[in-house]
Amino acid sequence: MPIIVNLDVMLAKRKMRSNELAEHIGITTANLSILKTGKAKAIRFSTLEAICKALDCQPGDILEFSDVPDSSGA
Repeated sequence: MPIIVNLDVMLAKRKMRSNELAEHIGITTANLSILKTGKAKAIRFSTLEAICKALDCQPGDILEFSDVPDSSGA
């Protein structure tokens, strides 16, 4: 997929755990995990806004576009 989710990188930079972020922004840890692993097909702007506020970052710090083909063969 050409959109890469760098949420784990931002969590590490902010020294925050996934379950802490999920609780802070009001989503389940399962849904946050889906987003973190790049398996999500969409993200609500309200969720992205909450993540950015909690992590004090910009959407571009979390989401990245890459047109390099995926090496997984999918």
